[in-house]
Amino acid sequence: MAKNSFLFLHVLAIFSLASMAFSNSLSPYFYDYVCPQALPTIKRVVEDAVTEERRMGASLLRLHFHDCFVQGCDASILLDQTETIDSEKTARPNNNSIRGFEVIDKIKSEVDKACGHPIVSCADIVAVAARDSVVALGGPTWEVQLGRRDSTTANRNMANNDIPPPFLDLPALINNFKNQGLDEKDLVALSGGHTLGFAQCFTFRDRIYNETNNIDSTFASQRQADCPRSGDDSNLAPLDPTPVLFDTEYFSNLLCKKGLLHSDQALFSGGQTDNLVQIYSTNLGTFAKDFAESMIKMGNIKPLTGDQGQIRVNCRKVN
Repeated sequence: MAKNSFLFLHVLAIFSLASMAFSNSLSPYFYDYVCPQALPTIKRVVEDAVTEERRMGASLLRLHFHDCFVQGCDASILLDQTETIDSEKTARPNNNSIRGFEVIDKIKSEVDKACGHPIVSCADIVAVAARDSVVALGGPTWEVQLGRRDSTTANRNMANNDIPPPFLDLPALINNFKNQGLDEKDLVALSGGHTLGFAQCFTFRDRIYNETNNIDSTFASQRQADCPRSGDDSNLAPLDPTPVLFDTEYFSNLLCKKGLLHSDQALFSGGQTDNLVQIYSTNLGTFAKDFAESMIKMGNIKPLTGDQGQIRVNCRKVN
């Protein structure tokens, strides 16, 4: 009787896996049967990477964002340049800027080892690593929707056009996010991801030298000390005063006209997003909740599911 019960459960598990594999929707339970060690393994590698370099948490979060805004959340950003792949890594928003590829490679290797074979997509790894990075730096957790498959193409031109650059004003930002199915609350909450990380000098040079109306003069002078008018393009400055801690300082900075990027300060510049910035600046719970909800929503942008795409053996190249 016990043997028959075990056989029944085994068959049920296989049936459930087959149903999920060809489902056109995502589920947080996608790997529960096929590889229950998948998510704990991702978490362990991410925590190790963030412990080694705290900045890596922000880099892995940004990797997910830049992936989802180009062709959807399909790991296209991980593909290296080939004769047939026009890599997104060399696009303007990513070139010499986007990081974390070695950590994703490490996760992929460890997960495939834990699962026995390649069954976890690179796209899902990027999504889960972003969540685990946020948690490792004191932020909220959320149930990552899973079951994405990996693209067999990349699109450098789309990366150049669709990833929002740091000089956009509020109407352009709203339109950019709207094109991805994201609303104004998503824009402000996801921009709050800049509570973590740093920006390179060339992304904020024009703001600290040429803007006068919506920037604190002392703040501008402080940033100029590390970012000259020319050269040293890769010098780093924190996006908020606590760049390795998930908190509300990013929004508090905006109230004081100390947003590092033009696109940051645009969120608090007399427009329709001012109220949300004010709310988030004093209520970490509300910000954390909205951020988690918007991350789930962003993770649902045009995923490849069912028999679309593939599960890459190597995240850097098509099978």
